[in-house]
Amino acid sequence: MGTNPFEMFKQLQGLQSRVGEIQEKLKAVRVTGSAGGGLVTVEMNGQMLVEKVVIAVEAVDPRDIPMLQDLVLAAMTDALERLKEKIRDEVSQATGMLGLPPGMLGF
Repeated sequence: MGTNPFEMFKQLQGLQSRVGEIQEKLKAVRVTGSAGGGLVTVEMNGQMLVEKVVIAVEAVDPRDIPMLQDLVLAAMTDALERLKEKIRDEVSQATGMLGLPPGMLGF
């Protein structure tokens, strides 16, 4: 039996509405990534903008700048992964409520 195009259209309208809701929710999301046991932390908002970088004094060795660069990169990557997980959770909830199969939207 074929898919009812009107039902699919209704689901897509519902999804569009949920995407707007998700975008609003994500404005309030904050994640913190860290590296080096907390020597470097990065705070990122739900719009994938870095809001704060904190570097502990112990992480600053002028003779080993590459290590500090690696810690900053690792903390940023950690924050981004945490944010992606939150986004996946929100999208999963939204698509589940609409009866769409998991992963249909690429998340």
